[in-house]
Amino acid sequence: MRVQTRHTPGFGVARVLLDPGEAVHAAPETLLASRFGVTETAAGRGGARAGKSTAAVYTAPSDGGWIDFAPLRPGDVYPLELRGGTGWSVHREAVLVRPSAVRHDTGWAPLQQLFGADAGFLDHYSGTGALVLAAPGPVDAFELAQGELVTVRPDYLLAYPDTIQCRLRALDPGGPQSVRTGEGLAVDFAGPGTVLVHARNRRLSGT
Repeated sequence: MRVQTRHTPGFGVARVLLDPGEAVHAAPETLLASRFGVTETAAGRGGARAGKSTAAVYTAPSDGGWIDFAPLRPGDVYPLELRGGTGWSVHREAVLVRPSAVRHDTGWAPLQQLFGADAGFLDHYSGTGALVLAAPGPVDAFELAQGELVTVRPDYLLAYPDTIQCRLRALDPGGPQSVRTGEGLAVDFAGPGTVLVHARNRRLSGT
């Protein structure tokens, strides 16, 4: 699978180029167009959430094919390359397209420790391939050296790898807080690694 992007960062579209028989998961509402012969079937749980609906599986015909996916709202698209050795924690509303070789790791222990018994604003992915992310604004990155620290608000957080250490804390212990939306919270990161963010507030952008 290869990914080509266009109209970024304001109105991004991702073209996914598939080998013969290769498949990807995505929300049906995000499919813009495809080569004739691409098939669609219902997916089980753990698929893409970009459309906030049940995902579908799109499979290329015997000679390969392409599919164009567009987020439901304006913003950037970003192919995050997973190389098999390191997983990534990703904002739960950010995944536009997931290749079959990338796993959605439900119940991943470090996120359970971070959020407790509640469902938090992050999901974990591992495997090999380009996980295509949708962001409400241009994607930016903090490249952290060993021991370097940065604090990020959840409304701007896109993704970070397993090499990063993180801590979730309340901005005001007496104020309103939500691990599902990130309201009232901040995330402290310690390097080494890359923290991906986007330059627009997710909640205020309606995504």
